[in-house]
Formats: sequence, structure tokens, C-alpha cells
Amino acid sequence: MFKISISFSPLRHNLQDSQLRDTTLAPEKTSIGRRRFLGAFAATAAVGLPLSGSAAVSRLPTPPTDTSPSALAQDESFWSEVATFYDRTTGVVNLEHGYWGKMAHPVQDAYIDATRMVNAQNSFYARKQFETDEKESVRRVARALGVYDDEIVLTRNATEAIHNLIRQYRGLEAGDAVLSADIDYPHFKTAMQWLEGARGARSVELIIPPRAGQSQILALYRDTFDNNPDIKLMLLMHVSNQHGLVLPVARIAKEARKRGIDVICDTAQSWGLLDYQVPSLQVDWAGFNLHKWIGSPVGVGALYMRRGSLEKVAPYPGESDPEDTLVSTRVHVGTSNFAAVLAVPHALNFHEAIGAANKEARLRYLRQLWTTEAESMSHIELLGGRDEESWSGMGSFRLAGRRSAEDVTALQQRLEHEFGVFTVIRKGLASGYCVRITPQVFTTPDNMAQLVDALKRLA
Repeated sequence: MFKISISFSPLRHNLQDSQLRDTTLAPEKTSIGRRRFLGAFAATAAVGLPLSGSAAVSRLPTPPTDTSPSALAQDESFWSEVATFYDRTTGVVNLEHGYWGKMAHPVQDAYIDATRMVNAQNSFYARKQFETDEKESVRRVARALGVYDDEIVLTRNATEAIHNLIRQYRGLEAGDAVLSADIDYPHFKTAMQWLEGARGARSVELIIPPRAGQSQILALYRDTFDNNPDIKLMLLMHVSNQHGLVLPVARIAKEARKRGIDVICDTAQSWGLLDYQVPSLQVDWAGFNLHKWIGSPVGVGALYMRRGSLEKVAPYPGESDPEDTLVSTRVHVGTSNFAAVLAVPHALNFHEAIGAANKEARLRYLRQLWTTEAESMSHIELLGGRDEESWSGMGSFRLAGRRSAEDVTALQQRLEHEFGVFTVIRKGLASGYCVRITPQVFTTPDNMAQLVDALKRLA
């Protein structure tokens, strides 16, 4: 018998030992393709299954143990090593990594192996083994987020998770209000506004200044709550996809809870960009992407629903959960990308090998390399945080006084075609359009210097 025994660190909830399982595979019932894939899994998850075929032990980045994240952020030798795990975009400096995260080589290899295995084994694998393997991926996600396994269900993306929370929320009556902010993801804002016609709710929008700090943001939310006592549901962004602004989610959620306001937290951009676990956010519900900063294949997200909070969100139409205990009934994914789900543990292995705090520090450092310079340029309007606690590794800018769609489109085109820097336009802010700058862990200071040179020459 091949025995896979995986060791995990304890969750914050002190899960019972019975929840940690061993999986046993009979060799006569295990295909060559599946043995090869599980061999790759064994290599990166430190388990003892023999490798076969093309599978091989994958090396992982090894940060020095005696260096702080802030010091490591400027250790170019280490980050040059990290960069060797990625294929680079050719022909341009790509500073648009907020769309989805590039897979590191070990993740890509595992995904390709899994794709081959699933394609070969087809429904025999999907109907007999996938459910067990999916539970392993769920368990890894739950461990990384610091929550119970049964508080997590995998989705195709954060959009699916958050749209379902909005659509299936049970707590609204005609005349109640719902709250979103201009910095929220545009499609989530329109979903909140949809509740007006569908449920008779009044839609309230909070405008956040283009530059804002933690105390200012908290005060704006508190004033909005006080001025709109009929708010029952709110959308709360953790990190804005527009300009990387970090919101004081736990403090805002605390104020909301005092007033009986339910919070849907949009963490689509934050997990892996920031170093945190879900309990620190103090929210009941959140939607995540694993294919952004965690680096899984495209097509994997997660929905978190705290135990005891499910009664306020109806099951997906046609699903049944009379006792309101099954987070899995709040979505209906259908046939998913099996191989992408199987690659999730590999993505988390790589993410955790670098270290979440180290990643956050490096991305902040790369962002500072251009925002510090941009602060002194009178022709550049910088958007995002006003204090460092409100910044992430992402940021945005536009030319001063040039905030229309036409202006910013022209700016994005100039950056790409004149200066060889690829960026993306963001819309939805009350103050106008902007260009977002999003480095990744393999981005170099020279790449950021090229951006800074372009900013200077835009004058």
C-alpha cells in the first residue's frame, strides 16, 4: 500500500486529531497517471510517496531565517533567485499583475501533470477520487486562512463567491439600505445596486478621497452609518482593485456590528498581497481569489462563511440546507477545472516557502520605489494611501487634471508604446479614471526605475 501522511500545523480552532487523515491507495487500483501526479504532490507537500515518470522533487525558495521581512525586501540576490521560478513576459516591462498571478514553475508543472492525469483518467478519477482530493485543497486553504475546513468552499473566483452572497442575502426588507463605496470592484457595486430593483433596498454609495488614511477612512464609514441608520448590508473592500488602498476592515466591521449591519468583505486582491488571516478581519463572510497573489492556476477562488452565520444567506437555488450549516450549498460550481483545484496545495507550498510577510514587504518596497519619486512630481497625481498602513504593493496615478477615460487611455498607450511599460486602466472611482501599477515578486528595481523615468518624461 502507498501511504500518504501529511503533517500540518494546528489551526487557531484546535481542530480534533480525527480531522487529520491518512489516505491509502491500493497499487493495483492506482493508475500510472495518478501515481505520477501524487508523486509530484508528495514532493512539494513533504510526503512519502515514490516518484515516477517525469515527476521530480521541486526545489522551493529558501529565505534566510535571520533576516527581517523589511531587510529581505531589499535583498536582490534572494529575489533574483525567486525570479528564476517564473517565465517572464517578453518585449515589455509588465506592471499589470493584478489581473491574475503567474504560476511559479513548480505550480505550473503540478498543474500540467494533473491535467494529463485527469484527462487520462476522466470520469473514473472525477467520480471516485476527486472529492477526496478537493477536500485536501480545501483543508490547505482553511489552514492558510486560519479557519475551520467547513467554513470554506472552493469557487471559480471571488466574483462568484461575492455575487452569491449579495444575491442570496436573506436579511433585506423593502426600505432597508445597502452600502458600497466608489473604490469597490465595479461589478460588485452594480450587484449591490441591483438589490434596489430586486429587493426594494435603497442603495447608498460612500465616496473615498483619492488619497486617504486609516483614521479618515474609519471616520467616513462611521459617519455614513450614523447618517443612514437603515443600512442592513454593506460591501467592504479589503484592498481596492483600483489603487491598492488598504481599508481598516476590522475597525469598520466592529462599528458595523454595533449597528446590526452585515458585512460582505471583498478580499479578492488582498490574500497574498498582504500577510493576514481571516480572524483578524472580524468579518463573517469573504470572497477570495487564489489565482491572483497566491499563484494558483486561473479558475480557483474561495468563499468563507463563519460558523453560525449561514442562516442570513440562502442556499443557491435548488440546493438544500435546512439546518444552515453547509457553506458548500451557497454556491453551485458545476463541473470545475479539476487540475486547477489539485494544484492549489502546490501554490500554497510556494507562497508559504517565500513567506507571506516577506512577499508583502517586497511588494511594498517595489511600490515605494516609484510612489516616493512620484510624490515630488507636480504633473503626477498619485492615488491610494495617505499613510503607509493604507498602502499595499499596488498603486495608481494619472496626469494632474487629466482624469477622463480618453485622457487615461492616452496615458496608458504612451506608457506602453513610448516607454515599454505595460499597465492597465481602472474605472469606477468618483474622482475619475487612473492607471494602476502592480509589480510582482519577480519584478526588479530596474523595472521600477524604467517606470520612474517614464513618469519624469511625461511632464
